[in-house]
Amino acid sequence: MIAAPSGAGKSSLVNSLLQSEPSVKLSISCTTRAPRPGEQHGHEYFFLSESDFLKRQQEGEFLESASVHGNYYGTSRKVIAEHTDAGHDVVLEIDWQGAQQIKKHYPESVGIFILPPSLATLEERLRKRAQDSDDVIARRVQASSGEIQHAPEFEYVIINTEFEVALNQLIAIVQASRCRFSQQAERNRSLFANFGIHVKQN
Repeated sequence: MIAAPSGAGKSSLVNSLLQSEPSVKLSISCTTRAPRPGEQHGHEYFFLSESDFLKRQQEGEFLESASVHGNYYGTSRKVIAEHTDAGHDVVLEIDWQGAQQIKKHYPESVGIFILPPSLATLEERLRKRAQDSDDVIARRVQASSGEIQHAPEFEYVIINTEFEVALNQLIAIVQASRCRFSQQAERNRSLFANFGIHVKQN
């Protein structure tokens, strides 16, 4: 689970991670926000109407869902299951509210919070993106202070001062998480059985 305030560079880091680690798959979330220029349905997000989203939410389709900046976001149970059943690691671009909910379903999930080097840098990056009005940028910067207060709830924090350094740290965290006993045992059950180590079924 990778969370960050808007403008911290989360999406750029995740996209580079996916290119560096082909076995890692991105969980595409559902949202009610309008597509930004260049975004496509089913690629960056599944773009839904509010009524459709709320109907799916009521039917229990989402592992987690939240309202962020006036829009709804949710993670599909089906998308996660398809990737994990195929033996892939799954990355969720998520906010802190969603991360709390995912932890209840997947206690061993790894949380990574991306921080900007300063709020001034965050605002500068949002302006360079040139996708939001001044009012929206001001609201995002104000909201980021509250979001950042939840960084201690995550196992790892990356300060995105230099992109390449931050990316290398992100890749290192993903690779290290695969070496945890629970992950190795799940992927190499027969090997552990040969060593006389019983692995509990999840």
